[in-house]
Amino acid sequence: MTIQLGQIAPDFEQDTTNGSIRFHEWIANSWCILFSHPKDFTPVCTTELAEAARMKPEWDRRGVKVIGLSVDPAESHMRWEQDIADTQGQSLNFPVIADADRRVATLYGMVHPQAEPMLTVRSVFVIDPAKKVRLMLTYPPSTGRNFNEILRVVDSLQLTDRHKVATPANWRLGGKVIILPSLSDDDARERFPQGWTTLKPYLRDVDQPMA
Repeated sequence: MTIQLGQIAPDFEQDTTNGSIRFHEWIANSWCILFSHPKDFTPVCTTELAEAARMKPEWDRRGVKVIGLSVDPAESHMRWEQDIADTQGQSLNFPVIADADRRVATLYGMVHPQAEPMLTVRSVFVIDPAKKVRLMLTYPPSTGRNFNEILRVVDSLQLTDRHKVATPANWRLGGKVIILPSLSDDDARERFPQGWTTLKPYLRDVDQPMA
């Protein structure tokens, strides 16, 4: 299956390290990060799972739930969790989907036959409270995921959902943003009474709205 941005994330019921879940019910009214791992006891993914767990205070502040996936049974995941704690000094604090039948991986297009026909690729999906897919990333096996970048994207999505703005290259929370070209100057004056800098008619920089 091919997932596209804006599509409703496929729902499923599957076993996890925290018991069986129905995905949409588990997300509830939160944002969600679903990220997959080729298999248990892999070195790069061991560091990634720990880092995602370490960032729980940041996810919580943004109303984000994190869930992992690997094509191994829950018992294997639980043994791997101990290795993660032993080597990374961080216990997992989110569920990992047991996808031994590759049902979820197939739903989300995580199996790329030209790469690893029997395993999942290392995918990331950011899903909003309306259950829409808002971001998709696929990483090569040798490169660990940048969770600060994923956090940055969540910040951007949440900000731009609330305001008629977009975020420029390398934006960080608190930085200048861009007024959407679809917003007229008259409408922009109502939304941004502090004013803005017009670089081109389509490029208007403004201080980040805080509310």
